[in-house]
Amino acid sequence: MRIVVVGDALLDVDVDGTAHRLSPDAPVPVVDLASRTVRAGGAGLVAAMLRRDGADVSLVSAIAADEHGAELVGALEGVRVVTAGAEDATPVKTRVRASGHAIARLDEACGAPGEPIIDGAMLAEIESADGIVVADYGRGMAAHPAVRSLLARRATEVPVVWDPHPRGAEPVAGATIVTPNRAEAAAFAGMTVDGVSDAATAAERLVEAWGVQRVAVTLGQAGAVLGSPGRLPLVSTARAVDSADPCGAGDRLAATLVLELTNGSTVDDALHAAVARASAFLAAGGVSGLDVPDNAAAIGGEASTALSVARSTRDRGGTVVATGGCFDLLHAGHARTLAAARALGDCLIVCLNSDASVRRLKGRERPLIRQEDRVDLLLALECVDAVLVFDEDTPEEAIGRIEPDLWVKGGDYVAADLPESRVLAERGGRVVTVPYIPARSTSALADALARVG
Repeated sequence: MRIVVVGDALLDVDVDGTAHRLSPDAPVPVVDLASRTVRAGGAGLVAAMLRRDGADVSLVSAIAADEHGAELVGALEGVRVVTAGAEDATPVKTRVRASGHAIARLDEACGAPGEPIIDGAMLAEIESADGIVVADYGRGMAAHPAVRSLLARRATEVPVVWDPHPRGAEPVAGATIVTPNRAEAAAFAGMTVDGVSDAATAAERLVEAWGVQRVAVTLGQAGAVLGSPGRLPLVSTARAVDSADPCGAGDRLAATLVLELTNGSTVDDALHAAVARASAFLAAGGVSGLDVPDNAAAIGGEASTALSVARSTRDRGGTVVATGGCFDLLHAGHARTLAAARALGDCLIVCLNSDASVRRLKGRERPLIRQEDRVDLLLALECVDAVLVFDEDTPEEAIGRIEPDLWVKGGDYVAADLPESRVLAERGGRVVTVPYIPARSTSALADALARVG
Protein backbone atom coordinates (compact mmCIF):
# COMPACT_ATOMS: atom_id res chain seq x y z
CA MET A 1 0.00 0.00 0.00
CA ARG A 2 1.67 3.19 -1.18
CA ILE A 3 0.58 6.57 0.14
CA VAL A 4 1.64 9.69 -1.75
CA VAL A 5 1.58 13.11 -0.10
CA VAL A 6 1.29 15.98 -2.57
CA GLY A 7 1.77 19.53 -1.39
CA ASP A 8 3.96 22.28 -0.03
CA ALA A 9 6.77 21.20 2.29
CA LEU A 10 8.65 23.56 4.57
CA LEU A 11 11.15 23.39 7.40
CA ASP A 12 9.96 23.74 10.98
CA VAL A 13 12.51 24.74 13.61
CA ASP A 14 11.96 24.85 17.37
CA VAL A 15 14.48 26.88 19.35
CA ASP A 16 14.05 26.10 23.05
CA GLY A 17 15.50 27.70 26.12
CA THR A 18 14.67 29.44 29.38
CA ALA A 19 13.72 33.03 30.15
CA HIS A 20 14.38 34.52 33.58
CA ARG A 21 14.86 38.22 32.81
CA LEU A 22 13.78 41.05 30.52
CA SER A 23 16.02 42.77 28.02
CA PRO A 24 17.35 46.18 29.11
CA ASP A 25 16.69 47.46 25.58
CA ALA A 26 12.97 46.63 25.44
CA PRO A 27 10.30 44.94 27.62
CA VAL A 28 10.87 41.53 26.02
CA PRO A 29 12.17 38.29 27.55
CA VAL A 30 15.78 37.23 27.09
CA VAL A 31 15.84 33.55 26.08
CA ASP A 32 18.93 31.52 26.96
CA LEU A 33 19.02 28.98 24.15
CA ALA A 34 19.40 25.32 25.05
CA SER A 35 18.45 23.35 21.93
CA ARG A 36 17.45 23.55 18.28
CA THR A 37 15.09 20.92 16.84
CA VAL A 38 14.43 20.56 13.12
CA ARG A 39 11.48 18.72 11.61
CA ALA A 40 9.61 18.57 8.34
CA GLY A 41 6.62 20.91 8.18
CA GLY A 42 3.60 21.33 5.96
CA ALA A 43 3.20 18.41 3.58
CA GLY A 44 6.48 17.10 4.95
CA LEU A 45 4.95 16.71 8.40
CA VAL A 46 2.09 14.63 6.98
CA ALA A 47 4.62 12.40 5.21
CA ALA A 48 6.72 12.04 8.37
CA MET A 49 3.65 11.05 10.39
CA LEU A 50 2.67 8.43 7.84
CA ARG A 51 6.17 6.99 7.88
CA ARG A 52 6.06 6.72 11.67
CA ASP A 53 2.76 4.88 11.24
CA GLY A 54 4.60 2.30 9.15
CA ALA A 55 3.23 3.37 5.77
CA ASP A 56 5.12 3.14 2.47
CA VAL A 57 5.04 6.87 1.78
CA SER A 58 6.31 9.32 -0.84
CA LEU A 59 6.38 13.10 -0.77
CA VAL A 60 5.85 14.95 -4.04
CA SER A 61 6.83 18.58 -3.51
CA ALA A 62 8.94 21.45 -4.84
CA ILE A 63 12.00 21.56 -2.57
CA ALA A 64 14.92 23.87 -3.21
CA ALA A 65 18.49 22.59 -3.36
CA ASP A 66 19.65 24.93 -0.59
CA GLU A 67 20.88 24.43 2.97
CA HIS A 68 17.41 24.46 4.48
CA GLY A 69 16.14 22.17 1.74
CA ALA A 70 18.85 19.68 2.66
CA GLU A 71 17.79 19.88 6.32
CA LEU A 72 14.19 19.30 5.27
CA VAL A 73 15.03 16.21 3.23
CA GLY A 74 17.24 14.97 6.07
CA ALA A 75 14.27 15.20 8.45
CA LEU A 76 12.26 12.89 6.17
CA GLU A 77 14.15 9.68 6.86
CA GLY A 78 12.33 6.72 5.34
CA VAL A 79 10.19 8.90 3.05
CA ARG A 80 10.76 8.84 -0.72
CA VAL A 81 11.14 12.51 -1.64
CA VAL A 82 10.33 13.17 -5.30
CA THR A 83 11.15 16.71 -6.39
CA ALA A 84 12.44 18.64 -9.38
CA GLY A 85 13.84 21.39 -7.19
CA ALA A 86 12.47 24.88 -6.73
CA GLU A 87 13.37 28.39 -7.82
CA ASP A 88 12.35 29.83 -4.45
CA ALA A 89 14.31 29.34 -1.24
CA THR A 90 13.03 26.75 1.21
CA PRO A 91 10.48 28.35 3.55
CA VAL A 92 11.42 28.13 7.23
CA LYS A 93 9.21 28.73 10.26
CA THR A 94 11.12 29.05 13.53
CA ARG A 95 9.35 28.97 16.88
CA VAL A 96 11.21 30.48 19.83
CA ARG A 97 10.07 28.86 23.06
CA ALA A 98 10.94 29.35 26.71
CA SER A 99 10.16 26.52 29.13
CA GLY A 100 7.79 25.05 26.57
CA HIS A 101 5.88 28.29 25.93
CA ALA A 102 6.01 30.05 22.56
CA ILE A 103 7.65 33.48 22.70
CA ALA A 104 7.83 34.36 19.00
CA ARG A 105 7.78 32.89 15.49
CA LEU A 106 10.24 33.88 12.79
CA ASP A 107 9.30 33.25 9.14
CA GLU A 108 11.95 33.08 6.44
CA ALA A 109 11.29 32.85 2.67
CA CYS A 110 7.57 32.49 3.36
CA GLY A 111 6.43 35.23 0.96
CA ALA A 112 4.54 34.84 -2.29
CA PRO A 113 6.01 31.84 -4.16
CA GLY A 114 6.68 31.36 -7.84
CA GLU A 115 5.17 28.52 -9.85
CA PRO A 116 6.53 25.15 -8.68
CA ILE A 117 8.67 23.03 -10.98
CA ILE A 118 6.91 19.78 -11.94
CA ASP A 119 8.50 16.93 -13.87
CA GLY A 120 7.50 13.50 -15.13
CA ALA A 121 8.90 11.65 -12.12
CA MET A 122 6.64 13.62 -9.78
CA LEU A 123 3.57 12.87 -11.88
CA ALA A 124 4.53 9.20 -12.15
CA GLU A 125 4.75 8.99 -8.35
CA ILE A 126 1.21 10.34 -8.03
CA GLU A 127 0.12 7.81 -10.66
CA SER A 128 1.50 4.97 -8.51
CA ALA A 129 -0.44 5.85 -5.35
CA ASP A 130 -2.97 3.63 -3.57
CA GLY A 131 -4.02 6.63 -1.50
CA ILE A 132 -3.28 10.36 -1.77
CA VAL A 133 -3.14 13.25 0.70
CA VAL A 134 -3.05 16.77 -0.68
CA ALA A 135 -1.52 19.02 1.98
CA ASP A 136 -2.06 22.47 0.49
CA TYR A 137 -0.13 25.23 2.25
CA GLY A 138 -0.84 27.86 -0.39
CA ARG A 139 2.50 27.67 -2.20
CA GLY A 140 1.29 26.41 -5.55
CA MET A 141 1.72 22.63 -5.71
CA ALA A 142 -2.01 21.93 -5.58
CA ALA A 143 -2.71 24.71 -8.09
CA HIS A 144 -0.38 23.45 -10.84
CA PRO A 145 -2.50 22.47 -13.90
CA ALA A 146 -0.69 19.17 -14.56
CA VAL A 147 -0.96 18.14 -10.92
CA ARG A 148 -4.63 19.09 -10.72
CA SER A 149 -5.52 17.22 -13.89
CA LEU A 150 -3.86 14.06 -12.61
CA LEU A 151 -5.38 14.38 -9.13
CA ALA A 152 -8.87 14.78 -10.61
CA ARG A 153 -8.48 11.51 -12.51
CA ARG A 154 -6.89 9.68 -9.61
CA ALA A 155 -9.80 10.75 -7.37
CA THR A 156 -11.99 8.39 -9.42
CA GLU A 157 -9.62 5.50 -8.64
CA VAL A 158 -8.18 5.87 -5.12
CA PRO A 159 -9.00 7.76 -1.90
CA VAL A 160 -7.95 11.41 -2.06
CA VAL A 161 -7.88 13.39 1.20
CA TRP A 162 -7.56 17.16 0.71
CA ASP A 163 -6.39 19.47 3.49
CA PRO A 164 -7.11 22.96 2.09
CA HIS A 165 -5.53 26.34 2.74
CA PRO A 166 -7.11 29.83 2.61
CA ARG A 167 -4.55 30.92 -0.01
CA GLY A 168 -4.55 27.58 -1.80
CA ALA A 169 -6.39 26.00 -4.68
CA GLU A 170 -9.90 24.58 -4.60
CA PRO A 171 -10.03 20.81 -4.11
CA VAL A 172 -10.45 18.85 -7.32
CA ALA A 173 -13.89 17.46 -8.10
CA GLY A 174 -14.40 13.94 -6.81
CA ALA A 175 -12.00 14.20 -3.86
CA THR A 176 -13.04 11.68 -1.21
CA ILE A 177 -12.99 14.09 1.73
CA VAL A 178 -11.90 17.69 2.31
CA THR A 179 -10.98 18.84 5.83
CA PRO A 180 -11.19 22.63 6.37
CA ASN A 181 -11.03 23.93 9.90
CA ARG A 182 -13.71 26.24 11.30
CA ALA A 183 -12.15 29.48 10.03
CA GLU A 184 -11.37 28.02 6.60
CA ALA A 185 -14.88 26.62 6.21
CA ALA A 186 -16.38 29.99 7.14
CA ALA A 187 -14.22 31.77 4.56
CA PHE A 188 -14.80 29.21 1.81
CA ALA A 189 -18.58 29.03 2.39
CA GLY A 190 -19.04 32.77 2.99
CA MET A 191 -20.81 32.35 6.32
CA THR A 192 -20.27 32.37 10.06
CA VAL A 193 -19.47 29.00 11.60
CA ASP A 194 -20.22 29.08 15.32
CA GLY A 195 -21.10 25.49 16.10
CA VAL A 196 -22.18 22.07 14.86
CA SER A 197 -25.25 23.27 12.95
CA ASP A 198 -23.31 25.98 11.11
CA ALA A 199 -20.49 23.53 10.38
CA ALA A 200 -22.95 21.06 8.85
CA THR A 201 -24.44 23.79 6.66
CA ALA A 202 -21.00 24.95 5.55
CA ALA A 203 -19.99 21.37 4.74
CA GLU A 204 -23.08 20.86 2.60
CA ARG A 205 -22.46 24.11 0.72
CA LEU A 206 -18.84 23.22 0.06
CA VAL A 207 -19.66 19.72 -1.21
CA GLU A 208 -21.94 21.30 -3.80
CA ALA A 209 -19.55 24.14 -4.66
CA TRP A 210 -16.49 21.93 -5.09
CA GLY A 211 -18.10 18.76 -6.41
CA VAL A 212 -16.31 16.62 -3.82
CA GLN A 213 -17.76 13.58 -2.08
CA ARG A 214 -17.68 14.74 1.57
CA VAL A 215 -16.47 17.70 3.64
CA ALA A 216 -15.49 17.41 7.30
CA VAL A 217 -15.28 20.73 9.15
CA THR A 218 -12.91 20.40 12.10
CA LEU A 219 -13.92 22.25 15.27
CA GLY A 220 -10.93 21.84 17.56
CA GLN A 221 -11.92 20.25 20.85
CA ALA A 222 -15.51 19.91 19.61
CA GLY A 223 -14.37 17.32 17.07
CA ALA A 224 -15.49 17.40 13.45
CA VAL A 225 -18.73 17.56 11.48
CA LEU A 226 -19.07 15.51 8.31
CA GLY A 227 -21.65 16.77 5.87
CA SER A 228 -23.03 16.32 2.39
CA PRO A 229 -26.37 17.27 0.81
CA GLY A 230 -29.18 14.79 1.40
CA ARG A 231 -27.52 13.09 4.36
CA LEU A 232 -27.76 13.76 8.06
CA PRO A 233 -24.54 15.34 9.36
CA LEU A 234 -22.22 13.08 11.31
CA VAL A 235 -20.61 14.58 14.42
CA SER A 236 -17.38 12.94 15.54
CA THR A 237 -16.57 14.19 19.02
CA ALA A 238 -13.05 14.68 20.32
CA ARG A 239 -11.78 13.87 23.78
CA ALA A 240 -11.13 17.09 25.68
CA VAL A 241 -7.42 17.84 25.67
CA ASP A 242 -5.60 20.62 27.48
CA SER A 243 -2.99 21.48 24.86
CA ALA A 244 -1.08 24.70 24.52
CA ASP A 245 0.29 23.60 21.14
CA PRO A 246 -2.35 22.56 18.57
CA CYS A 247 0.23 22.66 15.76
CA GLY A 248 0.01 19.56 13.56
CA ALA A 249 -3.43 18.32 14.64
CA GLY A 250 -4.88 18.88 11.16
CA ASP A 251 -1.95 17.06 9.60
CA ARG A 252 -2.47 14.15 12.01
CA LEU A 253 -6.15 14.04 11.04
CA ALA A 254 -5.39 13.97 7.31
CA ALA A 255 -2.71 11.30 7.70
CA THR A 256 -5.03 9.01 9.64
CA LEU A 257 -7.88 9.57 7.19
CA VAL A 258 -5.85 8.43 4.20
CA LEU A 259 -4.56 5.36 6.06
CA GLU A 260 -8.05 4.34 7.12
CA LEU A 261 -9.62 4.96 3.70
CA THR A 262 -6.85 3.16 1.83
CA ASN A 263 -7.32 0.19 4.16
CA GLY A 264 -11.00 0.03 3.21
CA SER A 265 -12.74 1.92 6.01
CA THR A 266 -15.87 3.90 5.29
CA VAL A 267 -15.58 7.68 5.42
CA ASP A 268 -17.63 7.75 8.64
CA ASP A 269 -15.40 5.22 10.39
CA ALA A 270 -12.25 6.84 9.03
CA LEU A 271 -13.28 10.22 10.44
CA HIS A 272 -13.99 8.76 13.89
CA ALA A 273 -10.54 7.15 13.90
CA ALA A 274 -8.87 10.33 12.66
CA VAL A 275 -10.50 12.58 15.26
CA ALA A 276 -9.50 10.18 18.04
CA ARG A 277 -5.94 10.01 16.72
CA ALA A 278 -5.66 13.80 16.45
CA SER A 279 -6.91 14.16 20.02
CA ALA A 280 -4.38 11.60 21.24
CA PHE A 281 -1.67 13.39 19.27
CA LEU A 282 -2.36 16.63 21.15
CA ALA A 283 -2.57 14.82 24.48
CA ALA A 284 0.88 13.39 23.77
CA GLY A 285 2.38 16.85 23.31
CA GLY A 286 1.61 17.61 19.64
CA VAL A 287 4.58 17.97 17.33
CA SER A 288 6.89 17.95 20.35
CA GLY A 289 5.81 14.37 20.99
CA LEU A 290 7.19 13.40 17.59
CA ASP A 291 10.65 13.67 19.13
CA VAL A 292 9.97 10.46 21.08
CA PRO A 293 12.37 7.84 19.66
CA ASP A 294 10.98 5.56 16.95
CA ASN A 295 11.41 2.47 19.13
CA ALA A 296 8.86 3.96 21.53
CA ALA A 297 6.38 4.61 18.74
CA ALA A 298 6.89 1.11 17.38
CA ILE A 299 5.53 -0.65 20.45
CA GLY A 300 1.98 0.37 19.66
CA GLY A 301 -0.34 3.35 19.45
CA GLU A 302 -1.46 3.21 23.08
CA ALA A 303 2.11 2.78 24.29
CA SER A 304 3.42 5.61 22.17
CA THR A 305 0.72 7.96 23.49
CA ALA A 306 1.18 6.88 27.11
CA LEU A 307 4.94 7.35 26.96
CA SER A 308 4.53 10.74 25.31
CA VAL A 309 2.01 11.88 27.93
CA ALA A 310 4.39 10.83 30.70
CA ARG A 311 7.34 12.53 29.03
CA SER A 312 5.56 15.81 28.34
CA THR A 313 4.21 15.90 31.91
CA ARG A 314 7.70 15.42 33.33
CA ASP A 315 9.10 18.05 30.98
CA ARG A 316 6.61 20.53 32.46
CA GLY A 317 7.70 19.62 35.98
CA GLY A 318 4.45 17.76 36.66
CA THR A 319 3.67 14.57 38.58
CA VAL A 320 2.99 11.40 36.57
CA VAL A 321 0.35 9.17 38.17
CA ALA A 322 -0.43 5.65 37.00
CA THR A 323 -2.67 2.79 38.04
CA GLY A 324 -3.53 -0.60 36.63
CA GLY A 325 -6.14 -3.29 36.34
CA CYS A 326 -8.47 -5.26 34.08
CA PHE A 327 -11.36 -2.74 34.20
CA ASP A 328 -13.76 -5.35 32.83
CA LEU A 329 -17.33 -4.02 33.17
CA LEU A 330 -16.35 -0.52 34.26
CA HIS A 331 -18.36 0.43 37.36
CA ALA A 332 -18.71 3.23 39.91
CA GLY A 333 -15.92 1.87 42.09
CA HIS A 334 -13.52 2.05 39.15
CA ALA A 335 -14.61 5.57 38.27
CA ARG A 336 -14.16 6.87 41.82
CA THR A 337 -10.74 5.27 42.18
CA LEU A 338 -9.58 6.71 38.86
CA ALA A 339 -10.87 10.18 39.72
CA ALA A 340 -9.08 10.04 43.08
CA ALA A 341 -5.87 8.92 41.37
CA ARG A 342 -6.00 11.75 38.83
CA ALA A 343 -6.36 14.30 41.61
CA LEU A 344 -2.93 13.28 42.93
CA GLY A 345 -0.95 14.61 39.97
CA ASP A 346 -0.87 16.18 36.53
CA CYS A 347 -1.72 13.18 34.36
CA LEU A 348 -3.19 9.71 34.86
CA ILE A 349 -2.05 6.74 32.78
CA VAL A 350 -3.98 3.48 33.12
CA CYS A 351 -2.05 0.23 32.58
CA LEU A 352 -4.68 -2.17 31.26
CA ASN A 353 -4.42 -5.97 31.20
CA SER A 354 -4.81 -7.28 27.65
CA ASP A 355 -7.50 -9.83 26.78
CA ALA A 356 -4.94 -12.65 27.00
CA SER A 357 -3.73 -11.43 30.38
CA VAL A 358 -7.28 -11.20 31.78
CA ARG A 359 -8.06 -14.68 30.47
CA ARG A 360 -5.08 -16.15 32.32
CA LEU A 361 -5.96 -14.32 35.53
CA LYS A 362 -9.76 -14.59 35.55
CA GLY A 363 -10.58 -17.67 33.48
CA ARG A 364 -11.70 -18.53 29.97
CA GLU A 365 -15.01 -16.64 30.26
CA ARG A 366 -13.28 -13.33 30.81
CA PRO A 367 -12.91 -10.61 29.80
CA LEU A 368 -16.55 -9.77 29.21
CA ILE A 369 -15.49 -6.64 27.33
CA ARG A 370 -12.70 -6.86 24.75
CA GLN A 371 -9.62 -4.71 25.27
CA GLU A 372 -10.33 -2.25 22.43
CA ASP A 373 -13.68 -1.38 24.04
CA ARG A 374 -12.17 -1.24 27.52
CA VAL A 375 -9.61 1.25 26.20
CA ASP A 376 -12.38 3.39 24.68
CA LEU A 377 -14.41 3.34 27.91
CA LEU A 378 -11.43 4.40 30.00
CA LEU A 379 -10.46 7.18 27.60
CA ALA A 380 -14.05 8.46 27.73
CA LEU A 381 -13.43 9.36 31.38
CA GLU A 382 -12.16 12.91 31.77
CA CYS A 383 -9.75 11.83 34.49
CA VAL A 384 -7.84 9.38 32.24
CA ASP A 385 -5.14 10.87 30.02
CA ALA A 386 -3.77 7.73 28.35
CA VAL A 387 -4.04 3.93 28.40
CA LEU A 388 -1.20 1.42 28.01
CA VAL A 389 -2.23 -2.19 27.28
CA PHE A 390 0.16 -4.85 28.60
CA ASP A 391 0.23 -8.63 28.01
CA GLU A 392 2.00 -9.72 31.19
CA ASP A 393 0.15 -10.96 34.29
CA THR A 394 1.50 -8.10 36.42
CA PRO A 395 2.27 -4.50 35.44
CA GLU A 396 5.97 -4.26 36.37
CA GLU A 397 7.16 -3.99 32.76
CA ALA A 398 4.53 -1.36 31.95
CA ILE A 399 5.57 0.60 35.04
CA GLY A 400 9.16 0.42 33.87
CA ARG A 401 8.18 2.02 30.57
CA ILE A 402 6.15 4.84 32.08
CA GLU A 403 8.25 5.45 35.22
CA PRO A 404 5.42 7.12 37.17
CA ASP A 405 6.02 9.20 40.25
CA LEU A 406 2.98 7.63 41.92
CA TRP A 407 1.37 4.22 41.43
CA VAL A 408 -2.17 4.18 42.84
CA LYS A 409 -4.02 1.21 44.33
CA GLY A 410 -7.60 1.20 45.56
CA GLY A 411 -7.91 -0.33 49.04
CA ASP A 412 -5.65 -1.41 51.89
CA TYR A 413 -2.37 -2.99 50.83
CA VAL A 414 0.97 -3.71 52.44
CA ALA A 415 3.69 -2.37 50.16
CA ALA A 416 5.80 -5.52 50.51
CA ASP A 417 2.92 -7.60 49.13
CA LEU A 418 2.82 -5.69 45.84
CA PRO A 419 5.19 -6.75 43.05
CA GLU A 420 5.08 -3.22 41.68
CA SER A 421 6.62 -1.75 44.84
CA ARG A 422 10.13 -2.90 43.93
CA VAL A 423 9.94 -1.41 40.42
CA LEU A 424 8.66 1.90 41.77
CA ALA A 425 11.34 2.05 44.45
CA GLU A 426 14.10 1.42 41.90
CA ARG A 427 12.90 4.41 39.88
CA GLY A 428 12.29 6.82 42.72
CA GLY A 429 8.50 6.46 42.69
CA ARG A 430 6.15 5.18 45.35
CA VAL A 431 2.92 3.24 45.77
CA VAL A 432 -0.03 5.04 47.36
CA THR A 433 -3.59 3.97 48.06
CA VAL A 434 -6.93 5.70 47.72
CA PRO A 435 -10.15 4.69 49.49
CA TYR A 436 -11.75 1.50 48.18
CA ILE A 437 -15.51 1.55 47.53
CA PRO A 438 -17.00 -1.65 49.03
CA ALA A 439 -19.76 -3.67 47.33
CA ARG A 440 -18.59 -2.53 43.89
CA SER A 441 -16.97 -5.28 41.85
CA THR A 442 -16.95 -6.60 38.31
CA SER A 443 -17.72 -10.13 39.54
CA ALA A 444 -20.78 -8.96 41.47
CA LEU A 445 -21.99 -6.97 38.49
CA ALA A 446 -21.44 -9.93 36.14
CA ASP A 447 -23.35 -12.25 38.49
CA ALA A 448 -26.25 -9.78 38.68
CA LEU A 449 -26.40 -9.54 34.90
CA ALA A 450 -26.37 -13.34 34.62
CA ARG A 451 -29.34 -13.58 36.99
CA VAL A 452 -31.27 -11.09 34.89
CA GLY A 453 -30.65 -13.32 31.92
